[in-house]
Amino acid sequence: MSAKQSTVFVALFSGINVGGNRIVKMAELKAFFEGLGFSDVATYVQSGNVVFRAKTEDAAALTKELETAFEKKWGFNSRIMVRDAGWFERLVTDNPYPEVAGEPTKLHAYALKREPTAEETKRLADKCTGPERFEIKGDVLYLHAPDGLGKSAFANLIPRTLKVPGTARNWRSVLALLEMAGKAGRA
Repeated sequence: MSAKQSTVFVALFSGINVGGNRIVKMAELKAFFEGLGFSDVATYVQSGNVVFRAKTEDAAALTKELETAFEKKWGFNSRIMVRDAGWFERLVTDNPYPEVAGEPTKLHAYALKREPTAEETKRLADKCTGPERFEIKGDVLYLHAPDGLGKSAFANLIPRTLKVPGTARNWRSVLALLEMAGKAGRA
């Protein structure tokens, strides 16, 4: 299958290399993806972001394959969100807070396993009482945290309040991954 007949994906890992726990070196992660037969593999920063090319368009099947193989190799589970390059393009285009895109540490995007229900979204909105604001578009939660994610009490409430599995990336990472996916798409 030629490069034109394959699809560029981004895998976002959750819960690796956080606080010195569950350490996975990016060089090992890159080799792991290559060993599974993926091409044009590139990693970005230590939090577990991998851009790769696959001979399928089925992100759900890729997610299952990667989670199973990852747990077998490293001995622990990491939730992985696999999204195609088009998803990243829409994520950036649909940003409801373009006025803060120039402050990448204050704008975050959460890749969610599924679109939250209206009830789940309302439950989260009821907890949003600080300076933060959020908007959900499909399976993406956009969060503007004016004081940064580390100082945001609301950000810590998101996973257990929303109860939809997901993983967050700051805007700088989002833009870098989109650029990497674009380069892989031209390879």
